[in-house]
Amino acid sequence: MPKFLNKMLNRGDEDEELDLEFDIAENECFELPPERKDNQVLAVWGSPSSGKTLVSVKIARYIASMKKNVILVLCDMSAPPLPFICPPSDLDCERSMGNILGAAHVTSDLVKQNAILHKKNEYLTMIGMLKGENSFSYPPYTETQAKELISELRKLADYIIVDCTCNISSDILSAVALIESDAVLRLVSCDLKSISYLSSQLPLLLDSKFNANKQYKVASDIGGFEADENIEQAVGGVSFRIPHSDEVKQQFLNGNLFAGLTGKDSKDFRKAIAKISNEVFEF
Repeated sequence: MPKFLNKMLNRGDEDEELDLEFDIAENECFELPPERKDNQVLAVWGSPSSGKTLVSVKIARYIASMKKNVILVLCDMSAPPLPFICPPSDLDCERSMGNILGAAHVTSDLVKQNAILHKKNEYLTMIGMLKGENSFSYPPYTETQAKELISELRKLADYIIVDCTCNISSDILSAVALIESDAVLRLVSCDLKSISYLSSQLPLLLDSKFNANKQYKVASDIGGFEADENIEQAVGGVSFRIPHSDEVKQQFLNGNLFAGLTGKDSKDFRKAIAKISNEVFEF
């Protein structure tokens, strides 16, 4: 049995030291939630540059830091996120989501064979396209494979975070994730372009198959000079607010979003990620 597959099947059996999200300044710590029996899928969607990947990574890291198995699905095939969310040396292998979706049928074994483990966190697994790949690198897939993927992922981890692309009209996997997920974060940045994009997509998102009742509206990357109350008025209220963090931005520029946050300017950001995770997953 391949080493990564053995680790995936048995992860959580050993009490290994983790690079925790909440081992941060001022002894700040969040209480561990009680054990849950059911699996849950969270889809993260929003306007271009609203921080979908950044928020998805940080939520996945937060959950993994509590020794909960989590799989992060990176849907983007135009600009595969793996190369800019963590150093290649932190990954145990290079396997592509294209091998999964390009198959006639998606099975648990196929997912395991093409999953990517993070060397520094035994509870974190990723699925995505590799550097240099695009939507034409593999055979086209259909809604069937996308649904099968989400279904099989539910069997393999406690929690699934799906980093969707903004183009749900053309990205099958993102559209299916929004439909099949248990909850959706709908991100909007504090600018008119983001609001305009969201308005153009609302006729799609309000279709009954997307279930508007499970969608949480989120004001993302709020700067100190921005009036987030104006955004609330524009989108009809928000469930969560995620403040801007210079430290997080630097991590993004350095391609290391799985790193911990220790700066004082990140305190409110950390709290926002914890609040979202705890409330959406009902910890």
